[in-house]
Amino acid sequence: MTTAATEHNKHHIWNRRLRGSFTLLLVSCIIAVLVYQYGFQLYAVKGISMEPTLKDGQWVLVNKLAARYVGKTQRGEIVVLRKPIGEDSELSFPYIVKRVVAVAGDEVHIRKGILLINGKPAVEPYTDSPILEGRMEPLLVAPEHLFIMGDNRKAYASKDSRSFGSIPADLVQGRVEYIVWPPKHWRSL
Repeated sequence: MTTAATEHNKHHIWNRRLRGSFTLLLVSCIIAVLVYQYGFQLYAVKGISMEPTLKDGQWVLVNKLAARYVGKTQRGEIVVLRKPIGEDSELSFPYIVKRVVAVAGDEVHIRKGILLINGKPAVEPYTDSPILEGRMEPLLVAPEHLFIMGDNRKAYASKDSRSFGSIPADLVQGRVEYIVWPPKHWRSL
């Protein structure tokens, strides 16, 4: 084999490897974007509204598939959602983390610091205090809407459906599955 043919062969092999690497990189980027857009995403918890369950600064892994494609959001799930229109939607962080306490068709009522769903006291092992902001008249959650609250029931600790009403279910971005940061707090929810 001549030197020119050997050089041509090496150049051809190098080009094939380069194309293969580029294709692998492109496919990896497309998969990463699809997973980020439609699958799983990390969100930072801001504020104290979800204490004692979630603390300010923790990072959570959110399953976007569960909320959008698997089934309807259920009572008791922790979700990440877009802030409702009119709420102080900071451009830097337009999302909030809350718990779904009632779904479409449920009647929500707060009396003597107790959350009542359809006339019965809600079982809420994730809270550490009664609702300290008094009472709320009965409210029927509209179709395709959710009633959300923070787990922190101390006075003025959570801005939620008690102040802005039930929210459209399509604001939900996904269901919180795990606390992933800091590592010592890693656990499923």
